[in-house]
Amino acid sequence: MRFHVTEAGVPDGRPVLLLHGWPQHHYAYRHLLADPPAGLRLIAPDLPGYGWSGPPPHRWAKEDVASDLLALVDELELPRLLLAGHDWGGFVGFLMVLREPERFEGYLPLNIAHPWITARTFAPHAWRFLMYQPLVATLGVPLQRYTPFVDRLLRLDAEARRTFTPELAGIYGDRFRDPAVARAATDTYRTFWLRELPAARHPERRRATIPIRALFGTGDAAIHPSLAAAETARADDYTVEYVHGCGHFIPEERPDLVRDRLLALAAETG
Repeated sequence: MRFHVTEAGVPDGRPVLLLHGWPQHHYAYRHLLADPPAGLRLIAPDLPGYGWSGPPPHRWAKEDVASDLLALVDELELPRLLLAGHDWGGFVGFLMVLREPERFEGYLPLNIAHPWITARTFAPHAWRFLMYQPLVATLGVPLQRYTPFVDRLLRLDAEARRTFTPELAGIYGDRFRDPAVARAATDTYRTFWLRELPAARHPERRRATIPIRALFGTGDAAIHPSLAAAETARADDYTVEYVHGCGHFIPEERPDLVRDRLLALAAETG
C-alpha cells in the first residue's frame, strides 16, 4: 500500500493523525495544515485509493482500511498519538481505537455515527443513506469519472454552497476522474451495502477505553445526530458536542472549532 501523506507543524511535536472521508482527501484539513497548532505534528494521509494514495489491495472493507492505517502508523514509528477522523475516516478511526487502544491517547470523531448503534436505532434514519449511497455503490465509477456528481453533491444546499465554491468542489471532484480513485470510492459503499450493513444486525461489542470527544454538526443531511449519541456509546469516556448552524463537513465549515477542540483534547490527555 502506497500512501500519500501531508505533514505540518513541529517535526518532533506531539503526533496527530487526521483522517478524511468521501468525497475528499487530505485537503479537507487544509485550514489546520496551513496553521498548525503549537506543539503538534499533523499527519494527514489520503485514505487508500483516495487523493494521491495508491489503490488498496482489497475492496475497502473498513477493518482492512484500519489495518492499512495502523501499518502506516508503524511505518512512521509513532508509538502513541492523537486521532481525528471525519466521515468514513471517522468510522475507520473508531475501529482503530477499538482494536489497539494502547496506541491512541484520545480521539476526535467528526460528524460520523459511532459503531455501537443497533438496527432499531438506525432504522428511522436509513432513508438518509438511500439518498446517494446505493447510486455510488452501483454506478460509482462512471458517475464520478464522467459527470459532475461529486461537485454537485458537495454544493447540494445553501450551507454547503457557502463552504464549497465551484473551485473548491472541483479540487475534490477532479480526483475522482481517475479510475483508481473512482473504484476505491465505489468499493467503499459497495462493501458497506453488501457486507457491512447486513452485519450490523450484530452491533459492535468492543468497548472504547480512551477519551473520545465527538463533534457533530446538527445540519448533517446524511447522518442523523442521534447516531452519535453518548447514551448508546459503549465507551468509558465518550462525549458528543452538537454544533448548530453546521452541516456534515465540519472540518471545513467550522475549522476554528475543530482546531479548538483538538487543542482541548491534547491538553486533556497531555
